[in-house]
Formats: sequence, C-alpha cells, structure tokens
Amino acid sequence: MKRDLQNSDLNSLLPDVQVDRRGFVAACIAAGFAVSAEPVLAQAIKTPMDGLDGGDIKIGEMPAYYAVPKAGGPRPVVLVAAEIWGLHEHIKDVTRRVAKEGYFAIANEPYYKIGELWKIEDIKQVIAGANQLPDDQMFKDLDATLAWAAKNQRAAADKLGITGFCRGGRTVWMYSAHQPKTKAGVAWYGGLSPAQPAISQTPVDVVAKLRAPVLGLYGGADQGIPLDQVEKLRAALQSGDKAAKQSQIHVYEGMPHGFNADYRPSYRKEAAEDGWKRMLAWFKQHGVA
Repeated sequence: MKRDLQNSDLNSLLPDVQVDRRGFVAACIAAGFAVSAEPVLAQAIKTPMDGLDGGDIKIGEMPAYYAVPKAGGPRPVVLVAAEIWGLHEHIKDVTRRVAKEGYFAIANEPYYKIGELWKIEDIKQVIAGANQLPDDQMFKDLDATLAWAAKNQRAAADKLGITGFCRGGRTVWMYSAHQPKTKAGVAWYGGLSPAQPAISQTPVDVVAKLRAPVLGLYGGADQGIPLDQVEKLRAALQSGDKAAKQSQIHVYEGMPHGFNADYRPSYRKEAAEDGWKRMLAWFKQHGVA
C-alpha cells in the first residue's frame, strides 16, 4: 500500500515520500496525527506559536496543551474538546488557532486512563476505547482543566467557552449542561446517539439542563449523524428553557462528518472557514470575549 505524503515537515524524516503502510504509520506518529484517521498530511494546517505562550503540560496525571497570546491582559478561556483520537496534533493546532483569536485556549487528553488512541491503526479499536470514557470522568477532567487555567494570571476563567469536534462536539453539549460557569459552547458535528458501554445519554437528553447556549454545526451528508437526529435536537431546543431556546443548529448542506478536520479527506475549506467565523461570533455574542 503506497501513500504520497508530500509534506515538507516530513521530508526531513522521510527522504523518499513514497512509503509503504509501515512508513505511513511511522510518519503519522512522528507528525503527531491520529493514524486511523488516514490523515492527508500534505494538507494539514500548521499554526505556529509566534506571539503565543504555551505548550504541553500535565494536570496531575492528565496530559493537556494550552496556548495564550503573549501580550495583553487576562484572556477569556476556551476549552477545546478532542475527537475520538484524543489530544493529537490537530487538536493542539486548533488550540493554537483559538489562542490566535485572543483566547486562553486549553485542551486535555480525555482518554489518558484508556490509552493513546491516536496511535492505534484500527478505527474500531479506537471507537471501542473512546466509548469506555464515562461522562462523570469526562466532567471531572474538564473541571480540573478549567481549575488549572483559572489559576493562571493570563486567564479570565469567568468568561468560559467550550468548543469541540466529533466526540468532542458531544462533549460541548454535555459539559454545557454540567458546568454552570460556561457562557457559550460551539459543537462541531457532535454525536447524537448512545455509545455503549459508557455513554447512555445524548445531547437531546440534557437540553433541559443546559446552562449556556450552544451552537451546533452539522453536515447535511454526515453518514454517522442522520438529519432526523439533528432535527430532533433542534425541536427539543425550541421547546426548552432560556439556554436551550438561545441555542441554534446550523446544517451545511452536502457536507460530510469532519468537514473542519483539515488533516483528513473529509475537510471542506469553505464550510470550515464559515463555521470558524460563526464560532467566534457566537462566543462574542454570549460574553466569551
């Protein structure tokens, strides 16, 4: 099996960019990208740390990554919730992008008790691993991440936003119903179905508990999240209380799951850039600014 990586960041590692499967896996791991996502390394966006402070940290036993502008006063905090692959390079890059917008951005490794899912080749094993994470543990870890950020003089934790992708998109909905400090959430194609053994509730189940308005961004051609599920969520929000009624759903017609994941074949530049603008506007509208 041949892969044409054609990525300048990898040329020094792999002089011959035409590599076999073993070389492809090694290249993905060397670059820090989830192997089973079948990344297209050549198109992956690389956001530099110019003008930012931050990097890899540990919160107790839990790995995390943060970025914040070097200049200026305390910045609103945005939690970045990872995909099923956890804290790999794409999520770190998104964290840097959020920081470049003027935020104290921080992402934790949600699966640190389970394993390094981003290094696993079999997507079925990745999903099985991610499905072992119960919401109680997820909440506890995000609360610890927020507490760590709040102790930093560069962070204004009273202005809290959260965004996330895929499984992290579901996390946005659930955490916005859990954490009263949350001001706003933006969920990118967050799953709407149960996932055994650990996940029994869905975003629809917690609509009445939402403590902050959430913007849900979904793809109209997402094979894993049927539109009828999205519309069921929309209807539940419309019949909810204040935070639910303030929440919104935006569907990108014809877009697949993972349309913001620039390192994957599912990436759709126009929808991704529009979603990013909507995310920033949503945060500002709801006090995360």
